[in-house]
Amino acid sequence: MKAGSEKAKRGEAGQAAVELVAVLPFLALAVLMAGQLVLAGQALWSASVAARAGARSALVGGDPAAAARAALPAAMREGVKVEEDEGVAVRVPVPRLLPGLPPVSVAVRAALEAGDG
Repeated sequence: MKAGSEKAKRGEAGQAAVELVAVLPFLALAVLMAGQLVLAGQALWSASVAARAGARSALVGGDPAAAARAALPAAMREGVKVEEDEGVAVRVPVPRLLPGLPPVSVAVRAALEAGDG
């Protein structure tokens, strides 16, 4: 009986290896999706910081576009669009983990009046 139970154990070990290999692409896809969501969140956060910096600069008579660009991380400055119309709007392209993904950008608008922080 021992020989039969050893064959069953070896068969189960082989099945576990096959299942692991089958699951790895889905696990990699989930990690890539999570990473892409993190990059989108960072782009949104950075755009909001930049829009507020631009609005602050506009309030004190400075250059809102330059202030907004300066507030962004260097890696996100390429392709950024800053507009001044009823506040400062900043549109930042979301970095892509895979080059085949479609381009996506996030936009934030901020406006300040005298007395705002």
